[in-house]
Parts: sequence; structure tokens; C-alpha cells
Amino acid sequence: MTGPLSGIRILEFAGLGPTPFGAMMLSDMGADVLRIERLGKTGFGGGDERDDYLNRGRPSIALDLKSAGGRALALDLVTGADVVIEGFRPGAMERLGLGPDALIAANPRLVYARMTGWGQSGPMGHKAGHDINYLSMTGGLYLIGPHDGVPVPPINYVANFGGGGMLMAVGILGALVERSVSGRGQVVDAAMVDGASLLATQIFSWMAMGRWRPGRGGNILDGSAYFYRCYQTADGKFVAVGALEPQFHDEFVRGAGLDPAAFGDHFDPSHWAERGARLEAIFRTRDREEWIERYAPFDACVSPVLSPEEALDHPANLARNVHVAVGGAMQPAPAPRFSRTPSDVPAPPGRPGEGGNARLRAWGIDADRIGQLSEKNFLLAR
Repeated sequence: MTGPLSGIRILEFAGLGPTPFGAMMLSDMGADVLRIERLGKTGFGGGDERDDYLNRGRPSIALDLKSAGGRALALDLVTGADVVIEGFRPGAMERLGLGPDALIAANPRLVYARMTGWGQSGPMGHKAGHDINYLSMTGGLYLIGPHDGVPVPPINYVANFGGGGMLMAVGILGALVERSVSGRGQVVDAAMVDGASLLATQIFSWMAMGRWRPGRGGNILDGSAYFYRCYQTADGKFVAVGALEPQFHDEFVRGAGLDPAAFGDHFDPSHWAERGARLEAIFRTRDREEWIERYAPFDACVSPVLSPEEALDHPANLARNVHVAVGGAMQPAPAPRFSRTPSDVPAPPGRPGEGGNARLRAWGIDADRIGQLSEKNFLLAR
């Protein structure tokens, strides 16, 4: 393994969304991650699990945690782990005898990361939810969408991945740094509602400073401003404009064939609707690539709105290797990048149990015990 986390062992109790995303990030950085799947689990939404990119880079075992043998194996693995990751509702791991008190007692240096939607405490803790629900409780979802329509969920980027899995990974890294000083582990309580709320810090500050208007619409970052929005082009595609600062704004207007002198005071919302309508008509006169070519000499913060398929082949992304081939499939590359301890290309995702036999032996579990648990159908490790 290469990367800055080489030598760190992580036991991941498999879950959905933010849990595998956070574990993927840590694995991409070189951590030795062993994923524990639920024995006999059924897939979510169909498809081949070998195409589930969130599970890349980690061998797995499938384990019956309700059996004494399965729990005993999990406890033994914990004694050699630096981090445990789980994403179940509060109390679920305690009922299995695998809660943080029990595991940190067995391994005082253990960092125990808990990923939930609503957190380990509070009146919502035991309720179900998804990205849209967590984001809806932060004030963030309210601000996304047209001023005269309903709020629009930003796929599941914000609460699941930014406010969830990435927040959990940051918490784990912080706990590992602290452990290097104290020698002691601790519990990391990562909640999507907390992380999604944290992502809105700038908006809350702008509200306090009088820079953000109440309600939806009429603000510089919500698609209302003619200089910070998307425009449809003649071929039905789109360009994105982010010309916030005066120098970029003037270049944007100039590239559209207009005089910047006639577009003064661009932060005044009273001009936005009229100017936006004028620019909409202009952008519909050329294809997307014609506009990108036209704006090439201008430092105007204008870029094409690419589909996922187009993003794979765009020259700028290719030059930076934004995507990488993992088992023949192109997918987002590990990030961030490290100068001295670079991340390696991840191994492709596998089926439950794939690679688990060898990894169990590497973690000190003898072959006879693996065989006995497998014969009793408590363990799947290929």
C-alpha cells in the first residue's frame, strides 16, 4: 500500500452512501481497510457489485455478527485495528456487543467512527432519513432552486458525501493525530445533519452581514444573478458563468459582444432579470463549443457544462488525470494529491467476501479458524 495512511488498519462495517465513501477516501490514501459485509445481504437497486466504485480498494468478508463465532472474530480483528467505522442507527452495534465501550475496552487506542444521519443523540436519532431529509433540516435545501418553484435536491452530494462521508474521514484523521500525542482512541460522532449544516457556514455569515437576502432567489450564488448562472446554447447544451469579481464580469460581458460600461453596478439585483434575459438570447445564437472557443482569450470564468460522459474525455481533465482506470473502468481518481507519499491506483471493487481470506490471514487469523467459521456458514471469505 502507498499513500500517507499506509500502515493504518481500518475495520469497516459495511453500510450505504457516506460510510463506504469515507472508507474509500481513507483506503485511497493508503489505509489497509477490511470491509465486513452482512452475511446473506441483498443488493440495493440492482446492478453488479463489482461496479460499485465506492467499494474500491478494499477486500471484504461477509460475517454473521449475530453468531458467537462471528462476533468473536470481529472482536479479534478489532484488537489489531486502528479505526472502526460503522454507519448503523444508534444502539445497533451495542445490541451486537460491538459498541464503542466494548471495543475501546478491548483496544484503548481504537478510533471508533460512527456515521449517522441525525447523530447519536437528540429526538431524531432513531428515525430514518436520506440526504434530502438531513439537508432539509439545515436551511440549505430551502435555498436551492428557482425563486418561483420548489426546492431542488442537489442529487446527494451535500449531506451524504460532503457533510457525511468526508466529514467522517476528517474526524478520523483528527482523532488519529490526537492519538499520536495521547496514545488513546476516542469516538467520532459524525452526523450528516451536522456536516451539511457546517457546509452552510458562509451563507449564515452572509445573512448576519446583510449580504444574503431572505428567501429563495435574488442572491449572487443561487442562479438569480446574470453573471453567476448557466445559459443554454443553440445546440441545447449549456455553459456555466461565474464572473463574480468586476474584472471577470467585464470580460464576460465583453466576450458576449457587449460593452461593460453599460453593465455597471452588477451587484444591484434590480438589473439582473433584464440583463439575464438579454444574455439568454445572445447565448442561444451559438453552439456550446463555439462559445467556449470564443471565450478562450478571455479570463471570464466561463466553462462548458459537461455530462459525466463528456467529463471523462475533456482535455483539461485528461491532462490532470482527474479520472483513473480501475480494473478497466474509468472513475474519479483518489484526491487530494500528496507530493511525497502519493496514493496508488485503487484495486477494483469485488463481490462480498472477495479477497477476504488473504486479508484475514494478514491480520493474524489462522486458516483453520477461517475454515471452521466458513463451514458453519458464519463467514464468507474467498
